[in-house]
Amino acid sequence: MFPTGLSMLWESTEPQSALKNRFGLGSFDEAAGWLTKVLANAWAIEVHTCERIIISGHNAIAWISTDRGALVAKWSRDQDQFVKFAGTADLLNVLHKEGLPVAPPLAATDGRHRVIIDSSSVAVQPHINGELLDTTADTAVRTAGACLARLHGALAKQRDSRLTKLGRHTGGSLDLRQRLEAWLQHQDTGRAPAASARLRDRIASLPKIDREPQLIHNDYRASNVLTSGTEIIAVLDFDEVALDYCVSDLANASIYLGTRFTNWQPTPASVREAFLHGYESVRPLTRLERQWLHALTLWQGINAIPPGDDPAGWARAV
Repeated sequence: MFPTGLSMLWESTEPQSALKNRFGLGSFDEAAGWLTKVLANAWAIEVHTCERIIISGHNAIAWISTDRGALVAKWSRDQDQFVKFAGTADLLNVLHKEGLPVAPPLAATDGRHRVIIDSSSVAVQPHINGELLDTTADTAVRTAGACLARLHGALAKQRDSRLTKLGRHTGGSLDLRQRLEAWLQHQDTGRAPAASARLRDRIASLPKIDREPQLIHNDYRASNVLTSGTEIIAVLDFDEVALDYCVSDLANASIYLGTRFTNWQPTPASVREAFLHGYESVRPLTRLERQWLHALTLWQGINAIPPGDDPAGWARAV
């Protein structure tokens, strides 16, 4: 899935420079050596080899073989996120105990699931060997929808002040009409004027949604869903977990379900329908949720249209 050695997840930046400038490490071997010491000291884990390191923003992920098997180590220099990352690690441990398909973090020797060391927040998880969700496989898509519904059910029970920041799509408001109206007025770039007009008409008379906000995944898509056949074996990357409505998460997932790192394509309507069918097999939507889902999905579709050239056809998809 990823090349061996050092590389970037999605940026075009030269990885050696990124490693030095963002993490203060001069080479792949130096990074592997640093990680070996960190895991030995904080987790009592012996690292045998480090196969690859991927950089994404101020975060890095390493695939390693150890005396405890194949593991993935994640570390970050984004200090503003350290409190949230600790909450996310604890959340994953809870979700794993409840039977959700996640990669539970290994506890350090002091019991913590995330450790701050050398100005980095570090976590260690088991490596789960699977395939990225194939959105051309109808059964897998339905299963992915059902999995998201189960995840929402488990997240609804969680109360952690470290994780209750509003999601990146909220515009700072949990009022859905206010959120979309503000976007239409201040952020709509006019790349799909007919679709924007439909959105404006659609939300004009919609009542307030009849559900409460809760924790959501906020980045549920193919690159974060691992499968084995038609089974979902792991939902990855909870770094974006936030407070919002389930239908907001569902709309976001419906639009971006097929995206894989740098390969971004619109999700066909038939795939969105299969995904929703799977979701509602576990968690049926209320009438108002369904109406808001239509509006939010249209909004996310408009928002996904890139500036300039649109070879993937995002504008045609709305």
